[in-house]
Amino acid sequence: MQSNSAVFMYGELTDKDTTEKVRLTFENYEMNSFEILMYKKNRTPVWFFVKIAPIRNEQEKVVLFLCTFSDITAFKQPIEDDSSKGWGKFARLTRALTSSRGVLQQLQPTVHKGENVHKHSRLAEVLQLGSDLLPQYKQETPKTPPHIILHYCLFKTTWDWVILILTFYTAIMVPYNVSFKTKQNNVTWLVVDSIVDVIFLVDIVLNFHTTFVGPAGEVISDPKLIRMNYLKTWFVIDLLSCLPYDVINAFENVDEGISSLFSSLKVVRLLRLGRVARKLDHYIEYGAAVLVLLVCVFGLAAHWLACIWYSIGDYEVIDEETNIIRMDSWLYILAETVGSPYRFNASSGKWEGGPNKDSVYITSLYFTMTSLTSIGFGNIAPTTDGEKIFAVAMMMIGCE
Repeated sequence: MQSNSAVFMYGELTDKDTTEKVRLTFENYEMNSFEILMYKKNRTPVWFFVKIAPIRNEQEKVVLFLCTFSDITAFKQPIEDDSSKGWGKFARLTRALTSSRGVLQQLQPTVHKGENVHKHSRLAEVLQLGSDLLPQYKQETPKTPPHIILHYCLFKTTWDWVILILTFYTAIMVPYNVSFKTKQNNVTWLVVDSIVDVIFLVDIVLNFHTTFVGPAGEVISDPKLIRMNYLKTWFVIDLLSCLPYDVINAFENVDEGISSLFSSLKVVRLLRLGRVARKLDHYIEYGAAVLVLLVCVFGLAAHWLACIWYSIGDYEVIDEETNIIRMDSWLYILAETVGSPYRFNASSGKWEGGPNKDSVYITSLYFTMTSLTSIGFGNIAPTTDGEKIFAVAMMMIGCE
């Protein structure tokens, strides 16, 4: 047990002082034993000898309690109290004592020669649980086939951290590339993204050979069950996340819409955060870890919203029907402020110029940060209907 979970077996004749001692034993992480009257589901009273022993891990931290319940009703109730007669009662008593003795013999401490053994009452002696018998709370490595990896081993834990870092990298770069319509023509970034894709592909192979926890809490190491479970859960998402979209985008003859679609599909990698984040649960008790996690989540949300904010401004700054630039757009005002105004190219019939991408991204991130924290200064303001709707949604997210 992890706590006193047997309180539902208490009844009207259960001794209150004993139940209080049981509670204090759990709270103080002590080892103790009690004789207590409990009740079955049909309200039949049963006497138990309860032995409570805390189990500690390698760091001497109590992680579980070993609670041994031995039925001593036969010792507590005389034969004459029963209305049954003859060998039926004797047989029932013999069966009760025999079943109890099997448990008691397992609980009896081993006595070596030369040790000073104190004499106790017969009942106390057979029910004594020595401290040498307390089990060590150590995880025994289950036997698995040679090509199967345990999901909690050091290698898999380290690998999951690598996947988590690469997932954050994807969460930052993919929205930026999609919103700013960047093509990975830079050889360095193309190589880095290709390596990331290869690592995600290797992760798929490893997942086909990694154990998982079954519904009953057991470790599943059967290769066939592992493959079936992975195919039914994360395989499709992982496969979409490791396709070489950046290599496709590197070709100049790829349509811009198709290129953006391929880049958008990489966002499915963000769903991996749910799998890996479960391993961070044991850090939640540390305030500093929670603070760092919240700051990262806030920064990531602001980054995503900044990319969306730029996409809205870039779509609405030029009216596609009239080919006229909107002078009230925040992008137009920013271009005039930084000295990079939009210019109309008569030969191509398109608008050119405007602020560079670094300035636009910093300005977008500044606006989303001030909006999420509800301290906007008004130097960057939404003017179009689309920008106003998005700003309202962003402020609601910031309030939540």
